[in-house]
Amino acid sequence: MRSQAAAIALALVGSASAFWRMPCRTQTGHGRIDPIVDPGQISAHVHTFHGGGNFGMDTTFDDLTADGSCTSCEVEEDHSAYWTPGLYFQYSNGTTVMVQQVGGMLAYYLYYLQNVTAFPEGFQMVAGNPSLRDFQGPFPDTDLSSWPTDPTDQFFLQQRALGFNCLNYNKDPEPSLYRHKMMTKDYMDENCVDGLRIELAFPSCGTGAKDSNDHKSHVAYPSLVKEGNCPEGYDEHYPFLFFETIWATNAFAGDDGQFLLSYGDPTGTGYHGDFIMGWKSKDFLQQALDECTNASGEISDCPLFTLQDDSVGAQCTFDTPEELKGDNPMGPRDGLPVNVPIQYGPADATDYPVAGRGGVATSSMSLSSAPSTFSEGPTLSYSPANPSSTSTAQGGIVVAVATSDLLGHKAEASSTPSSTTSSTPGSTEPAPSSFITSSPSMESEEAGPNIISTSYMTHGNEVVEMAIQEVDVTVTATTYTTSTAAANHKRHLHHHLHPHGRR
Repeated sequence: MRSQAAAIALALVGSASAFWRMPCRTQTGHGRIDPIVDPGQISAHVHTFHGGGNFGMDTTFDDLTADGSCTSCEVEEDHSAYWTPGLYFQYSNGTTVMVQQVGGMLAYYLYYLQNVTAFPEGFQMVAGNPSLRDFQGPFPDTDLSSWPTDPTDQFFLQQRALGFNCLNYNKDPEPSLYRHKMMTKDYMDENCVDGLRIELAFPSCGTGAKDSNDHKSHVAYPSLVKEGNCPEGYDEHYPFLFFETIWATNAFAGDDGQFLLSYGDPTGTGYHGDFIMGWKSKDFLQQALDECTNASGEISDCPLFTLQDDSVGAQCTFDTPEELKGDNPMGPRDGLPVNVPIQYGPADATDYPVAGRGGVATSSMSLSSAPSTFSEGPTLSYSPANPSSTSTAQGGIVVAVATSDLLGHKAEASSTPSSTTSSTPGSTEPAPSSFITSSPSMESEEAGPNIISTSYMTHGNEVVEMAIQEVDVTVTATTYTTSTAAANHKRHLHHHLHPHGRR
């Protein structure tokens, strides 16, 4: 019979030999801060921050790793700063509130390229372009075999490094990086009953420089976003960094309004993220890359890491700069914080006066309506991942065999929240908490490799993170054995991956 199994161990299909995922389950803060793009001054829009707590408008590697600093991530040695724009809901009267983030952030470190080296101390980069308001290209993506092997078109790859995943735990999970534009509000109400997962992949090919003038040119995507060929001159191979955040868009089902990203984007195509390397040292990160190669992806499987309790990480917050204390980034408030115009596209967004910078007033803007040229997100049918085509960008973050896989008859698991500490300073509400269930015992010696994608089960402010595997199970009175379909899939996958490895 056909059944599903939940696996707590994630590994990557393709050329990735190992990986780990870094849980940062609470935020260090929210605000108009961006020490990479706008160092020392007010940023143009609100970001949500995770990781190192010694953070501000001009944060550097030295600040993040200074004595006495903290981290909201689970590994004490990782004080890196990870941030993305906030997601808002705007009611029909113009009032906005930030959508609740569920479970914090997962930052994946993946080994897709050969000879992966650590980010240098002082390294920083940005992925995505906040000015974009349109996705250009076929939808869904064409088969990977049709993609160019020469990664000269970085714009093509950049657009495909972004995903909006519709969460519905009553259905098989969608693949990661499937949609590159945010869905319509009506579509989310009907289909994404457990929220929205936003995904962002960072470039992993580098020149060796720690930064560049645009904070992007020193890195580039390989030809298949995750794997493949690096452009000429980009000979440093960094870990493939992949952000996942879940937003409780389902809390607004039936409400009249629209979802907006903090920089005034109702399309999602301008989604972006920032990263400052803040590991203990480059040498420590390199040692972790060399030694933490357990295919489970669990940071607890690496003895090099010092783990901290979620309740400790939840206490790691930064002080809001004085000039931003009146912003009210969480809402409710009139319009986006602060005075950010909504720009619908399809033309690129234009710069706007930044409230509070250079004497610009902080009064709210009037509510604007979408122009007739505005095209809402695509309305593709809900589509589960296809195990035969999940090698790379088309299939997103997928997983391989692990000895702790659960067969279908053991799929139901339970756990308790790992933290109930407030995630927002001054808040009395419990923090969203992401946790991983422990593996029940199993009788099968080996499970098949048809794990489909990362999956989550949300209960209020809690999220269980799992991976979903599809296997064939033969049931008898006393034993459970996998069918030969797993072996057949493995042979097919080998054939499918072969052309992706050529140089």
